Amino acid sequence: MIELMRTNDVVIISLVQSLLKDSDIHHIVLDQHMSILEGSIGMIARRIMVAEESSISARRLMKDAGLEKYLKTDSPVGY
Repeated sequence: MIELMRTNDVVIISLVQSLLKDSDIHHIVLDQHMSILEGSIGMIARRIMVAEESSISARRLMKDAGLEKYLKTDSPVGY
C-alpha cells in the first residue's frame, strides 16, 4: 500500500473514499481513530492508502475530480 493523500478535512476524505469505492479501487483510511488520543481537535491528518498497482488510476481519478492539490507529491510512480 502507498499513501495517496493525507488531510484533516473529513469532507475531502469522504469524497475521496466515495470516488475510490465507485471506481473499485481498494483503499484504506489510516489514523481515523486517533481523535480519541488527541482530544477530537483534528490535529492528526488521516491518510488514504491504495494498493500500489492501483496508484496510477487513483491519482488520475483524483486529478480528474479536481483534487490534485491533496495528492501526496513524492509518489514513487511519478504520475
